[in-house]
Amino acid sequence: MKDLVEGIRAGLRSAADPERAPKMQAYMKSEMPFLGVPAPAARSIVTSARRTHPPADRADLVATVRELWDEAVYREERYAAQHLLRGRLTKGRLELLPLHEHIAVTGAWWDHVDETAHHIADLHDAHPEETAAVARAWSLGDHMWLRRLAIISQLGRKDRLDTALLTEVIEPALPESEFFLRKAIGWALREYGRTDPEWVRAYVAAHEAELSGLSRREALKHL
Repeated sequence: MKDLVEGIRAGLRSAADPERAPKMQAYMKSEMPFLGVPAPAARSIVTSARRTHPPADRADLVATVRELWDEAVYREERYAAQHLLRGRLTKGRLELLPLHEHIAVTGAWWDHVDETAHHIADLHDAHPEETAAVARAWSLGDHMWLRRLAIISQLGRKDRLDTALLTEVIEPALPESEFFLRKAIGWALREYGRTDPEWVRAYVAAHEAELSGLSRREALKHL
């Protein structure tokens, strides 16, 4: 674990761009500083380090993710931790749900939450009943980023998307003025509109008075 962590950290630092870093931090409105490593380069560093220092098993990989995430000094280290969660050892693993929630809660910004949504979508496929129950609970909770995560947690599922669940997790957020919730509603509907445009048109029409202008525009953007 230590070798992989140190390999990733060393690789990211060697690719640091001091001129790019403050611009990236300003764009992301991040309190945590950046090294200035572009996303493709950071992913390549992670892939290379993992190939050189392969984790012994799933537990070793998860421990690496936790250390990179919890002890991060630079935001790219957190991106690296999330990138490590993409792969066969971790895809659709229900026991990792608390880790995904931890990342969403402690990351508390759209970049980390939107990446986490990919992992929750995989969980919806692998464990639909359990994951749906969690998404419903998130949608009714007090944590705004978990509420956003619940709404966008089915992105990419296409014809596998559970429309009843989508409706349920959107409903508590309909009266909210929070931009990131309104944007999430529109994004989730717009994405599903590529698969079932008639369902999305019908949903928007039925909730015309409740949907914000932003959510409605996003939902119908490509319809």
